[in-house]
Amino acid sequence: MTEDANRTAWLQQARSYLRDADPMLARLVDERAEFDPRAWMAQLPTMNLYGALLFQVTGQQLSVAATRRTLTRIEALFGGHLPSPAELLGVDPGKLREAGLSWRKISTLRDLAERLSDGRLNQDVLRSLPDDELIAVLTAIPGIGPWTVQGALIIALQREDVVLPGDLALRKAVQSAYQLEHLPTQQEVLAIAEKWRPYRSLATSYLFSAAFEPPQAAPAAPVEA
Repeated sequence: MTEDANRTAWLQQARSYLRDADPMLARLVDERAEFDPRAWMAQLPTMNLYGALLFQVTGQQLSVAATRRTLTRIEALFGGHLPSPAELLGVDPGKLREAGLSWRKISTLRDLAERLSDGRLNQDVLRSLPDDELIAVLTAIPGIGPWTVQGALIIALQREDVVLPGDLALRKAVQSAYQLEHLPTQQEVLAIAEKWRPYRSLATSYLFSAAFEPPQAAPAAPVEA
C-alpha cells in the first residue's frame, strides 16, 4: 500500500472514530467531507524540528499573517530557506531584529540553536521522544512554552494526538462549536478533548477549520423535469 493510500485509510478511520465519539465533531466531519487537515501546511516552508520551533516562536503573540511576513524576511536572510541552528548562530542578531523578531525571541532561538549545536540537545533524539517528554525537555528553555512545542509536534513530527489548550483561537473555536456561554479554560478544553483520543490533532484541525473556513456546500438536489 502506498503512503497516500495509507494516509487515506488512516484518515477514514480517524474520521469515523471522531464521528462516533463526539456528536459535535460528527457535524463538522459531515460538513467538510473533503477536508484535508494538512492542506494549510503546504503553504509553509519545509521544516524540520528546529524550523518548526522557529516558526512557533516567531508566531508567539502574532497573527498568522504577521508571522508569515516575518518568516519571509527571515528566509530572505538565508537564501530563501529557514536557517539551521548553525546558520542562525552565524548571523548578526541585529539582522534578525530587522526581520521582525523581538530581542526576547532572538534570545530564545539562539539559546535553542546553541543547545542543538553543542550537543546538549540532538534533533534525532528529540524526534524519538514521546510527546510529554519532548514538551518537558524543550519547555526548560526560557521563552518556549507548551503551545510552542505542541505546534511543532504537529507541524514537524506529524504527531496524531496533540491538542493546544493554551491556544486562544482554539478556545474560541471550542466555545463556538459547543455553544458555551463562556470562554473555556485550558483544563476545560483538555477535558472536552479526552473523548477525541487518540486523534486529538485531527479534531483540533476540524475545529480550526470550523472557526476560519465556511463549511463546504452540500451537492444540489436534482431538479425534476
